[in-house]
Amino acid sequence: MERTLKFLGLGAAVRWFGTAMVYPFVGLYLRNVLNVGYAEIGLVLLAIAAAPLVVAPFGGLIVDRVGRRKVLLLALAAETGGVLTIALAMSNSWFPGIVLGGIFAGMAGNVESPASSAYVADYSTGSDRTKAFSWIRIGFNVGFTVGVAAGGVLVGYLGFVLTGFTSTVILGAATVVLAILLSPSPYDLARAKGGSTASTAAGPGTIRQSASILAHDRNFLLFALAFAFASATYSQWNTTFPIFVNSVAGVPYWVLGVALAMNGAIVIFGQAPITNLMIGRKHTSSAMISIVFMLLGFFALGVLSLGQATLLLGVFSFVFLVTISENLGALPFMTMPSNLAPSNEIGAYNGAFSLLTGVGAALAPSLGGLALSSTSNPLVIWGLLALPAIPSILLFRLLGRRVVGDKNRV
Repeated sequence: MERTLKFLGLGAAVRWFGTAMVYPFVGLYLRNVLNVGYAEIGLVLLAIAAAPLVVAPFGGLIVDRVGRRKVLLLALAAETGGVLTIALAMSNSWFPGIVLGGIFAGMAGNVESPASSAYVADYSTGSDRTKAFSWIRIGFNVGFTVGVAAGGVLVGYLGFVLTGFTSTVILGAATVVLAILLSPSPYDLARAKGGSTASTAAGPGTIRQSASILAHDRNFLLFALAFAFASATYSQWNTTFPIFVNSVAGVPYWVLGVALAMNGAIVIFGQAPITNLMIGRKHTSSAMISIVFMLLGFFALGVLSLGQATLLLGVFSFVFLVTISENLGALPFMTMPSNLAPSNEIGAYNGAFSLLTGVGAALAPSLGGLALSSTSNPLVIWGLLALPAIPSILLFRLLGRRVVGDKNRV
């Protein structure tokens, strides 16, 4: 693997160590400190997730025209500013500041995501690309595991505000580390020289041409739609799950932190074996199996939460099954947008993918808030939240027949 991709994985670890100390706990701050209702929390988190989506496609277009490394670093610096805004707002119990900070950080993340994906794609193809994305995901989860565990402890003992400021310092450090270590990608170098290499084109066409290519790529649009439905299910993990476990089921912060850290630990040690297991198989098959594991996790949490004696078993069973689901679903999610894209439109494809799947993810907290406010039965709550997965499975099955060859091979 290229050394610079290892540095990117290291940067992802430091970055997500910082963000995981804040992002999973915003909903709990709104509930437990500001006394916001469940349905209202869902709407707030919907606004925080939905508003940044307007920049997602433009982020991808900018990545193809300005360069991977430059956009990546600027986006990380902007995300640091967004988290600092959240921390400052929490220190003054300023509700609008929390929303604005979350939106700004989300906008930065929607630019960073296509930049990072395009950067990885520039250095790899085929199964090597899948393995490279798996390495980045492992780095992300190393940071997430330590960060969310630290966040659970710090929130419980020091409060939300100090935790937010600590996160800001760590994010700033991650940006500096990557600025020092990351080199321009082959695409960046080719664009700077105005030429091309064997693996990269000199550059994209006009924005209208990029939009036209995307609009006429039916396989890509079906793939993005399938993951939009899946994201409405996947994203319950980081929106509704913490609120349900702590505020509804009464599980302490530190136990929630341990459960979330378990998710990251399973990825760290399980992502590479699962990637190797799926090499040579279809990405769409990996996606369908992933959703089945997700549904099993929802069912386990719903059933085992019916009794107090089995509640913790339900929480940790959910985390285990959902993490296996994520490990499988990450392979097509991270890799196929770049596989389906022309070499000079990788940023545009990843930006459009972020937009379309982000719609599903943005709806997740609102759906979760409605489910939590409409019933107290855990099985009904998680059964309702599992419904978007059904059309997703059907679409992935259709795509498995339409997309053949290396584009759909792990």
